[in-house]
Amino acid sequence: MSEIAATTVHEAYAFACMRCGHGWEQAYEIEHHVDGSGKAFVVYKADGERVPSPLSTPTCANCGGHVVRIMRAGRVSTVQQLLQHQKTVRPEAGADRIAATAVPSSGSDAHHWQLADLLRPFHRR
Repeated sequence: MSEIAATTVHEAYAFACMRCGHGWEQAYEIEHHVDGSGKAFVVYKADGERVPSPLSTPTCANCGGHVVRIMRAGRVSTVQQLLQHQKTVRPEAGADRIAATAVPSSGSDAHHWQLADLLRPFHRR
């Protein structure tokens, strides 16, 4: 079958593994195609490589788990920035509660976050 139409869109997602707490973000090129018989199909690419749909069966690169929360892009990087800010700001009165939840730096794994830290912005107060 020959391809007769294609459009490409760019999407990015944030992911949090519910098993180990690992968080990451990934940008995708999503190619929408229509083959010669009129059947539509989609091809996902990440970093130029064809990958399975991140929405169907996401897999944690840290533990291999498949129970992964998918969020809009920016969620993991926002938490990362907040935690970096907490490390540089001197604790003030009442900040001991915040400091107790900060994830200690593991040095080589800058993208690993605890599940509670990734999901904290979603909790209702």
